[in-house]
Amino acid sequence: MIYLLEDDDSIRDFVIYTLNSQGMEARGFVTPSSFWEAMAQTVPSLVLLDIMLPEEDGISVLKKLRASGRTQKLPVIMLTAKGTEYDKVLGLDAGADDYVAKPFGMMELLSRIRALLRRTETESGTYRCGKLTVDPGRHTVEVEGREVALTQKEFEVLCLLLKNRGQVLSRERLIEDVWGYAFTGESRTVDVHVRTLRQKLGEAGGYIETVRGYGYKIGLES
Repeated sequence: MIYLLEDDDSIRDFVIYTLNSQGMEARGFVTPSSFWEAMAQTVPSLVLLDIMLPEEDGISVLKKLRASGRTQKLPVIMLTAKGTEYDKVLGLDAGADDYVAKPFGMMELLSRIRALLRRTETESGTYRCGKLTVDPGRHTVEVEGREVALTQKEFEVLCLLLKNRGQVLSRERLIEDVWGYAFTGESRTVDVHVRTLRQKLGEAGGYIETVRGYGYKIGLES
């Protein structure tokens, strides 16, 4: 999912239409308030952000994104009519990953989006959390350099928790994502897998926190 915060109707509609036609799911927002409402529900894969906006400017929005642990690494491309070097530096210094000045060609924008998503996926390919390192591509788990052998389901549970670090995942969500929607077993299955996972990870097992009556999470400060 890609979010576009742009108050110019013609630009917003054209960009959203083009992204959707290219197989990229996208949503457009006119105001920062509507954007923040959507962000509270779902964090997208990338944000396209205009600078000149009603309510608050794009730089302010960007700074808020970077100040939150939930969105501090969210890829952001600034879109603006301002093309001076000062405005470009201002956006990049505030934490933007890339900058495209209006008027821009859609082929260029698509290329920038794809390049940034590829870079982000590459950089986030390995999960690191304290003494714990997990490489989904190589299917390896290490604690302080020591390789730990996990079952497939234990590995998937750990990766899901790391992918959603800082968020609480319910037992039902874990069952749906790891075991599949057709799974009809007891939610206690999750508890058993988490218990054995903690044991195998040793000290790093403490990173997995229990949220009583709901599920599990790995905190941002772990």
